[in-house]
Amino acid sequence: MTHKRAVILLSGGLDSATVLACARAQGYECYTMSFDYGQRHRSELDASALISKTLGAVEHKVIGINLDGIGGSALTDTAMDVPVASTGTDIPVTYVPARNTVFLSLALGWAEVLQAYDIFIGVNDVDYSGYPDCRMAFIEAFERVANLATREGVQGRAFRIQAPLQSLSKADIIQLGTQLGVDYALTVSCYQADNEGRACGVCDSCQLRKQGFLNADITDPTRYF
Repeated sequence: MTHKRAVILLSGGLDSATVLACARAQGYECYTMSFDYGQRHRSELDASALISKTLGAVEHKVIGINLDGIGGSALTDTAMDVPVASTGTDIPVTYVPARNTVFLSLALGWAEVLQAYDIFIGVNDVDYSGYPDCRMAFIEAFERVANLATREGVQGRAFRIQAPLQSLSKADIIQLGTQLGVDYALTVSCYQADNEGRACGVCDSCQLRKQGFLNADITDPTRYF
């Protein structure tokens, strides 16, 4: 029997855990990939491993990248403060330059090795912080690159970049994940979570998460410090 495989970008947060559950529900054999990229909120890596195991991934891989070496983000440079909330329409300082481009490129490499023609990512156009690499235009463009730049692609075995949460609100995502059996107590969304995975409760990500649970009318299991 031929099994369909997928590579899932798994950050340890609410959205990516939901995406993994979506892929599993669609019958994919799931291979999860996380990144140790110099982020200040490193407890997400522990969360990713636990989520991957809990949701039945075949294999979980952590790739090291030195994105803190280029700086430019409050998530990788401890000299920069994580803002309490996003500032209007400006791209916030929590944006990490080229992060999703790099992550998707490495996921594509693993997908080609695995002959897994679907790559799942938890980007979203609705409840997000204004990051340019979360837009559908970027996802569509990267899919074109994926099929131009790989042996599998040029030989007619096309890759798809799947973003099933793209048009969902945070409340919609939480309701979907709850239906699919995601234990959100395992997830870490905070931009400056402590070593135990407890959240600050005030950063942009925490506020979006709090409001999502409130709007979904589901109890928020987040632990705060």
